[in-house]
Amino acid sequence: MAITVNGVEITEAMVQAEQENHTDAPNPRDATIQELVLRELLLQKAKAEGLDAANPNAAIGALLEKEIQVEPVDEATCRAFYDEYPERFASGESAVASHILFPLGGGDELGNMLAKSKAEGVLAEVQANPSRFADLAREHSTCPSGQQGGSLGQFGRGQMVPEFEQAVFSTEAGQITPNLVQTQFGYHIIQVNERNQGGQISFDDIKQRLQQYLTQMAGNKAMHEYLAGLVQAAKIEGYSMPAL
Repeated sequence: MAITVNGVEITEAMVQAEQENHTDAPNPRDATIQELVLRELLLQKAKAEGLDAANPNAAIGALLEKEIQVEPVDEATCRAFYDEYPERFASGESAVASHILFPLGGGDELGNMLAKSKAEGVLAEVQANPSRFADLAREHSTCPSGQQGGSLGQFGRGQMVPEFEQAVFSTEAGQITPNLVQTQFGYHIIQVNERNQGGQISFDDIKQRLQQYLTQMAGNKAMHEYLAGLVQAAKIEGYSMPAL
């Protein structure tokens, strides 16, 4: 049976052409048909509103801009959400660090000894002159971060291999680890730039991002309700649309 939306047919050719855009969906065919049905409903509504249907995407965009208007969430709403879900605003311990990586010597004992000897020489040099850390990272590190002076940016516990993490979180900010740190990747010289013990993020620090998030969620809800209303009012044959 043909699929029609208020009398307009969704052809098999249209389904086949669109389905390649939904290959990651659990059921690509269902996802494709639902997309085409909703798109047709929006186009029909746009035409009914007198919007230019010569450019379907522009017509749909203009329709949604007209029909779905969401005011930014106010501070009181943000504060209520913050107070209700404090666990969402707790940050774990984190650090900002840089490193210089020397790979293991090809798996043989002599190669490893030579690699370690080179790394220890650079460690002694950087401990004597910490300001040269970035230059030495660019010169010696085999990690891509070497091009950025060895910077790894900010990371939290659980994001690095255990040996590296233990060294970082047992070293004070502004210090270089006193010894080489060996991991599966090789020998590391690590400079700990910052340490953050974590804790509750203050409302003032998160307020702006929280307002953006809650406003976006309100927009998503309004869109969901609008599409559900279009589906409920439509006559769709040949396919049973799931509840939105």
